Amino acid sequence: MTHRIAIAPSGFKESLSAARVAEAIATGVRRVIPDAELDLIPLVDGGEGTAEALALAGGGRLIACTATGPVGDPVPSHFALLSGGTTPGPLTAVVEMAAIAGLALVPPDRRHPGATTTYGVGELIRAALDAGARRVLVGCGDSGTSDGGAGALQALGARLTDRHGRELRPGGGSLHELEHIDPSGLDPRLADADLLVACNPYNVLCGKRGVARVFGPQKGATPAEVELLSAGLERLAAVLTRDLAPAFAPPAGAPVDLRTAPGTGASGGLGAGLASVGARLLPRYDVLLDGLDLDARLARADFVITAEGALDHQTVRGKIPAEVARRAQAAGIPVLVLAGTIGPGAQDVRAVGVDAYSAILPAPMTLGEAIGRSSEFLADATERAMRIMALGTRLASVAPGAPVTPVAA
Repeated sequence: MTHRIAIAPSGFKESLSAARVAEAIATGVRRVIPDAELDLIPLVDGGEGTAEALALAGGGRLIACTATGPVGDPVPSHFALLSGGTTPGPLTAVVEMAAIAGLALVPPDRRHPGATTTYGVGELIRAALDAGARRVLVGCGDSGTSDGGAGALQALGARLTDRHGRELRPGGGSLHELEHIDPSGLDPRLADADLLVACNPYNVLCGKRGVARVFGPQKGATPAEVELLSAGLERLAAVLTRDLAPAFAPPAGAPVDLRTAPGTGASGGLGAGLASVGARLLPRYDVLLDGLDLDARLARADFVITAEGALDHQTVRGKIPAEVARRAQAAGIPVLVLAGTIGPGAQDVRAVGVDAYSAILPAPMTLGEAIGRSSEFLADATERAMRIMALGTRLASVAPGAPVTPVAA
């Protein structure tokens, strides 16, 4: 009997791409079931690796460029141009915000989200427009910023000023001083471009579950800084709604509520900033999984393995393992999740279709060692899980009291 296994993981942040995670898991599976029929489906959520993955899937190419990084220094970056195949339509670009404003680009000793900026995201959007793109997909995820997209708007030509008419300094820490936004200098091509933002709809800009409160501490914010950032994003939403959003309001229907609409909190509020200039905020998997035929590929499998760097209470709020499990559950396919670490709330994933989960680290170690050996640990953890499953299968198939055939080494 041929075992059909779908391997559909996300990447491990600051460690392995989704493709390398899938390859490591496949290595572990083959140690136990050499003839398994494996379908490797590396998945992206808008964060690290999104532009490259979509370029490979869509027959496109990466365009190298240099732009302003999250701490203000020039950094090498890229965006993707997709070929579009035989489908007529405007040239599409993919701007991966993590490639220019991601947490991995913020040195550990400079992780202060009140100072980091999305200015480079706006520069990449302009570079994509310069390259002829008229449809720009912005992937949100793995951000190191909390400026509400203010920096991106400044790079696109808007002026954000305080009550004295001075341009705001970079970062979310100055947003509480915002008095006025002048849109007269915005790149005129935005009016005709189709700007799409692939985002986690669970993330909102303001309120009790606002992005500064949920993600600010992960980016280095102290409790006092979280409250300052929250107040600044509230102020930004109010001024965007008054000064900028009306010029880009849809011809019909209600305008987007920049405080609480789904996705407005994506990437430290970048979703809200881009929505104010007409971007459409779309559930990321509706956009990023288009063309993968994921549901059919999962349904053909006997078993699904997915993975992510940290399994915790946030996983069920739109992370890749939860999305894979939800789809696999609909087809009645069992799911195993492998994770770099397991945190509080991990057990909640059972409610979305995860049958079992396991951490990959074999012993306590430094973060540097865990990152450096993550491919090895993934392969080993997969092997252990597969051997346990093989033992369970043998136990279920033998009569009581009969000897159990050892699992091959």
